[in-house]
Amino acid sequence: MVYPSTGADLKGLMKAAYYDPNPVVMLEHKGLYWSKIKGTDDAKTIEPDEEYIIPLGKARTVITADDDKINAGESMVIITYGMGVYWSKNAAKNFEGKIEIIDLRTLYPLDEAAIFDAVKEHHRALIVTEEPYNNSFAQALCGRIQQHCFQYLDAPVMVIGSENLPAIPLNTTLEFTMIPNTEKVSTVIEKLLAY
Repeated sequence: MVYPSTGADLKGLMKAAYYDPNPVVMLEHKGLYWSKIKGTDDAKTIEPDEEYIIPLGKARTVITADDDKINAGESMVIITYGMGVYWSKNAAKNFEGKIEIIDLRTLYPLDEAAIFDAVKEHHRALIVTEEPYNNSFAQALCGRIQQHCFQYLDAPVMVIGSENLPAIPLNTTLEFTMIPNTEKVSTVIEKLLAY
């Protein structure tokens, strides 16, 4: 199960899906098409190579925190995918040098090594997802992180997702209220860094 956040990732994951002998489900966020939503210009990417393939189960680091902030215990990692990458990236501008963002790209198989290494380095983690957060993939990932990295955590692993409603409304005001956005992510980052 893959969820790209850039055009290049879309191509690389689609080619990997083509060559994989198993069925692959590809999820996409409609707001990333032609970067329709403000703050998603980075989704437009140049094709890296005609034969560009991303191995399934390999996350990428979008931005890294500064070493001095990491050593001072003032950093955290955000684990996300799809549109969450842009909510997180825009929110990170308010916390310069304190945020590392990992784009999962593949929800299954999951790059647990990248996730656990980042959590052990920063001691704080936030999972940003668009799905309703109750009984979700993000909550399951939160549990895995706490199970495998508990002794490294300085704060609880937090999850931000959509409100628990049965469907995303068509009304743009209601949709904005339901799903995460940069401001909501910034609020949770601030809370987690102050923990």
